[in-house]
Amino acid sequence: MLTRKQHELLVFIDKHLRDTGFSPSFEEMKEALSLKSKSGIHRLITALEERGFLRRRAHRARALEVMRMPDTATPRTAAAPAAAPSFAPNVIRGNFATNLQGAVRTANDAAAVQLPLYGRIAAGLPIEALRDSGDTIQVPTALLGNGEHYALEVAGDSMEGIGILDGDTVIIRRGDTADNGAVVVALVDESEVTLKRLRRRGNSIALEAANPRYETRIFGPDRVKVQGRLVGLVRRYN
Repeated sequence: MLTRKQHELLVFIDKHLRDTGFSPSFEEMKEALSLKSKSGIHRLITALEERGFLRRRAHRARALEVMRMPDTATPRTAAAPAAAPSFAPNVIRGNFATNLQGAVRTANDAAAVQLPLYGRIAAGLPIEALRDSGDTIQVPTALLGNGEHYALEVAGDSMEGIGILDGDTVIIRRGDTADNGAVVVALVDESEVTLKRLRRRGNSIALEAANPRYETRIFGPDRVKVQGRLVGLVRRYN
């Protein structure tokens, strides 16, 4: 699921590519979305790129490719050559308000527990706003410690450098604090949820990807809220 501004920008870029054959400038995108600065456009493009909707072509100015549009099953091909999408964003809805008790452990502390599965880490809504669908995942107790836990499915390849791949399920210990260097679920500007490594740099917070294709993003401390810390990972092989 995309935010309204992300969706507006993706539609604008797609139309511009179809009409002109090349991508719009940052100034044109800023004016189209009525934003005050180009930095807002940069953040939107980065978020769309991480989620597989856009691709920046290396070593070329103003070179954006629309990989796919929301709710479509195939890549866009009319405006520019497009590679197959690495994933299909799909938010599985959940509700922290009703399920924040975490795993339901058996009386004898069995070898596995059921954790609530709240959805893919994708922009659109704070995790707390997602509604319950009853989805759960069975997780070995060895992956867990004290506290409340939940699971999220990873969307994209921004953390592949530390072995977290698209489609993996990460186990998160809920909390609003984390040590410097921890991999966290971070809520940015009350709208975007992302899995990144957290670094504190003076009065700023850096969210680092583990893939050289994605740049480190720097925010003021009031713009980032920690919603949990990575404690485990589950991967299924077909």
